[in-house]
Amino acid sequence: MDLHNIRQDFPIFKNQPNLVYFDNACMTLRPQCVIDAVRKYYEEYPVCAGRSAYRLAEKLTADIEDVRANVAKFIGAKKEEVVFTKNTTEAINIVAQGLNWQEGDIVLGTDKEHNSNLTPWLKLVKERGIKYYAINPSEIVNKIKELKPRLVAVQSFSNLDGTKIILSPIIEEAHNCGALVLVDGAQAVPHEVVDVWRNDYKDVDFLAFSGHKMCGPSGTGVLYGKRELLEKLNPLLVGGGAIANSKYDDYELLPLPEKLEAGLQDYAGILGLGEAVKYIEKIGIKNIEAHEKELNNIVTNGLKDEEKIKIIGPADSLLRGGIFTFYINGVSSHEVAIMLDNMANVAVRSGQFCVHSWFNANEVADAVRTSFYFYNTPEEAEKFVEVMKNIIKIY
Repeated sequence: MDLHNIRQDFPIFKNQPNLVYFDNACMTLRPQCVIDAVRKYYEEYPVCAGRSAYRLAEKLTADIEDVRANVAKFIGAKKEEVVFTKNTTEAINIVAQGLNWQEGDIVLGTDKEHNSNLTPWLKLVKERGIKYYAINPSEIVNKIKELKPRLVAVQSFSNLDGTKIILSPIIEEAHNCGALVLVDGAQAVPHEVVDVWRNDYKDVDFLAFSGHKMCGPSGTGVLYGKRELLEKLNPLLVGGGAIANSKYDDYELLPLPEKLEAGLQDYAGILGLGEAVKYIEKIGIKNIEAHEKELNNIVTNGLKDEEKIKIIGPADSLLRGGIFTFYINGVSSHEVAIMLDNMANVAVRSGQFCVHSWFNANEVADAVRTSFYFYNTPEEAEKFVEVMKNIIKIY
């Protein structure tokens, strides 16, 4: 990859030339092509899709459906199996609230799930009497055999420490037991090849991911589901855009995917998401994955022998994708993050990263998360190591 030319595509680096942005697991930066797509909507055809017959509206409708087709192709799905959402959180909630639950139904997750793939199920525990179990990833296949769940809802990459969960045995065993599988792909789709009918994701039932973690606009996301399963979901919302006909005592839903997309959509955001997918395809997912591992290796090798730094997750950087999470005993993670920002213009995440459950269970107060993407450089990784060594000396 030509990092110099790639960074030229991102206006933030022109406006903030000294910025070291290592908060990519939270939100990635946006290239000019994505910004241009959003602006183009508002400047050239700021109208409503799917409802009107005039030319501007028909052009927008066609462009939105082109994005849907391209997103579907990106993950190996069919066009009608792609539902546009605000984010991963909404996508997971569509499934959680859309299935017909019975008291006693079991949902399994891992013990490092993001709140977005934990609290929707806990809400169902309170409201509908289902049972939820948080399992160590190494034990989840055996727990599927033992507990016979209705649904397994797992992340594919942990936003806590970057570790990957091997999905294929989980999907296989869940289906053997008659269970469905939902994968939180927010940390996966931007970083590795995801194909819902191939490789580790083969035969997954639902997949949720966000645009803002893959160079797309905020407020955009995707729910993939097998068509026959999406058809059975009760819509989370009903209203304009999802209704084929209504009377004073009844209504008729549109077919997929519109039946699950009630309300006016973020057309500018969807168009921007389409450009983000094209941009990532141009860079190449495999190139992105290899580059992230290189950066993580630099940081890990530079800091792994520092006794004050406690790494969360495996010591081997190859097992942590593009994330390096750590804490210093007795030191607030926010204090470390502020020092990185003030001393070297390095932006990292501090706190509990929406994984409060893991921090509470492990009695860890908080941590610093450093996360990489394809526009970060080896020089930035080396700079981070140098600054952290200086910070450690203070303590």
